[in-house]
Amino acid sequence: MTLIKSISGIRGTIGGPAGSGLTPIDIVKFTAAFGAWVVAKSGTKKIVVGRDARISGSMVNNLVLGTLQGLGIEVIDLGLSTTPTVEIAVPGEAAGGGIILTASHNPKQWNALKLLNEKGEFISDADGKEVLDMAERADFAFADVNDLGQIVQNDTYLQKHIDKILALPLVDTAAIRQAGFRVVIDCVNSTGGIYVPALLRALGVTEITELYCEPNGHFPHNPEPLPENLTEISKEVQKRNAHFGIVVDPDVDRLCFVNEDGSMFGEEYTLVAVADFILKHTPGNTVSNLSSTRALRDVTEAAGQEYHAAAVGEVNVVNQMKAVQAVIGGEGNGGIIYPELHYGRDALVGIALFLTHLARFGKPISVLRSSYPAYHISKNKITLTDDMDIDGLLVSVKEKYSSQPLSTIDGLKIEFDKKWVHLRRSNTEPIIRIYSEAENETIAENLAAKIIADIKEILGTK
Repeated sequence: MTLIKSISGIRGTIGGPAGSGLTPIDIVKFTAAFGAWVVAKSGTKKIVVGRDARISGSMVNNLVLGTLQGLGIEVIDLGLSTTPTVEIAVPGEAAGGGIILTASHNPKQWNALKLLNEKGEFISDADGKEVLDMAERADFAFADVNDLGQIVQNDTYLQKHIDKILALPLVDTAAIRQAGFRVVIDCVNSTGGIYVPALLRALGVTEITELYCEPNGHFPHNPEPLPENLTEISKEVQKRNAHFGIVVDPDVDRLCFVNEDGSMFGEEYTLVAVADFILKHTPGNTVSNLSSTRALRDVTEAAGQEYHAAAVGEVNVVNQMKAVQAVIGGEGNGGIIYPELHYGRDALVGIALFLTHLARFGKPISVLRSSYPAYHISKNKITLTDDMDIDGLLVSVKEKYSSQPLSTIDGLKIEFDKKWVHLRRSNTEPIIRIYSEAENETIAENLAAKIIADIKEILGTK
């Protein structure tokens, strides 16, 4: 059983002893602390809650709603929703904060409380630590019977989210409709199965083949949108002679595409393609995290603009985007952040912008992909043990490669001309992530293998 408290929220596996997993006791404790923090911070006794469709969602939702109600807080319950929809709803409802019940790409045994401030953005690391401290000290009090909060069901934000996307100046529904796209979608039996078809129809796409669009939480495959998990939609795109496939994760903040020949467009290149489109119409800076492809930097500089890197974590990317007034940003995991709509990863706005770009491009999606610099990222990981000295390990690797350009903004990133490797502790799993990028798969994997061998030598393991 696992319970992780980090910048990405309170995340854990369902069941087990309290404190070692995401149990009902833990859910109530952290919800109560966050509710009390929201009231103290914003002075507003209103919180928006939405969830993905995972199996434990109803149980977690009931506990969260009841706890907030017990604090005397009015709860706007969106029910089955998406992460970006909740982010839009928080300011839309003039709420003091929001909670999204989702473990994002994690398998079905996981769930989480993602915490938003009054702007509908993820709370900062400092704010998160304050909430955790309040939880550990049980620094909250529940309301008297006459002051209990109310629960208001609100199912209007699916349409409100879509309407906001359609109103964006760069979303061209006429071009998308005229393109006559045939599309296959895979929504892993979560809330994307509700939202993605509705958006596509609103954009003028009529030929939609739906895979796993029943929001029952029974993920048909590992829900992380990586190539090894997308073999079925790859075959279906070819079988249906579709123009492309669309894949989202359970809470619809990650987006990737499948080419017409069944190959992967590459989740790293979702942001690259959308940024390319945005920069053609809105010159400005771009931002991605340190683990994202160099291709965004190349595309940005080719447009005469400046690229900036941020630490991993949506809140870090958002902070950097605000600091440099970026017109587009996100993460290489298929996360698009378009500030014209809101400061949050949003697969729905990503779909609308990407389809506009592809419709105007007028050629197959594989041709669009080949127009971008070719890089390959090798993604590896090492499982953490209780006795592992992560900080000491990174210092040792840093010393070994001290002659190379280094960044310690987030873990350790080492650059080798246009190649790089990034080592960092995961915010969502008990692992060290080791990402490397190079001009082709073999070089990237060899670079990763070299660094992993160095780590094992430092740790004294084989």
